[in-house]
Amino acid sequence: MTDEELLRAFEAGTDPPGGFHHADHVHVAWCYLRSEPLDGALERFRRKLRAFAAAHGVPERYHETITTAYVLLIADRRDGMPGATWEAFAAANGDLLVWKPSVLDRYYRTETLAGEEARLRFVAPDKAPLPSIQSSS
Repeated sequence: MTDEELLRAFEAGTDPPGGFHHADHVHVAWCYLRSEPLDGALERFRRKLRAFAAAHGVPERYHETITTAYVLLIADRRDGMPGATWEAFAAANGDLLVWKPSVLDRYYRTETLAGEEARLRFVAPDKAPLPSIQSSS
């Protein structure tokens, strides 16, 4: 499946063949970051992920802190690999593609991410700071 096909399926709220898994979420965020600045990519991903969850009848599964933290980590790693293809990025960042255990375990306590506040709004990490983002392109 091409990047464009994946984005079309995601934005239409439909599962691609084989389903839409965590690694596919990361891939979509990576695609958005490839084509627009961090602020725009993050807002687009938030909006489209909420719509995707709603289209699947599970709007309550959207989690603001997890979404934002992952996009920030993807952006930071992507900045360190300018011009990399998705395949190269994925090969170098396998920890971002695994849902459990989560890379976010380095930054957040389990109970923090499990809390309603973290689901509804971005909560800062309580174990270690997220990497700073050097560029917004």
